[in-house]
Amino acid sequence: MNAILPWAIDFALLCFSLAMICAVLRLLRGPTAQDRVLALDTLYVNGMLTVLVLGIRLGSPVYFDIALLIAMFGFVGSAAMSKFLLRGEVIEP
Repeated sequence: MNAILPWAIDFALLCFSLAMICAVLRLLRGPTAQDRVLALDTLYVNGMLTVLVLGIRLGSPVYFDIALLIAMFGFVGSAAMSKFLLRGEVIEP
């Protein structure tokens, strides 16, 4: 069972890297701003998952704290971007 884990981790890192490349392409070439926001959401989720898989691979708990920070900042950023696209301002008077 332990012989499969390094292969699975490498495969997961490869899949997340390919997903991040696809998200960056959509971020750069997205026809609308909503597509770009969704690509940014996908990018930060895949980045967070990549950090989590690296934390499992290296056995360090620091990576899990970093992934939590990425998740929190990504959520706040995507909420602010969607509110800006919806209403034209982030902070309402």
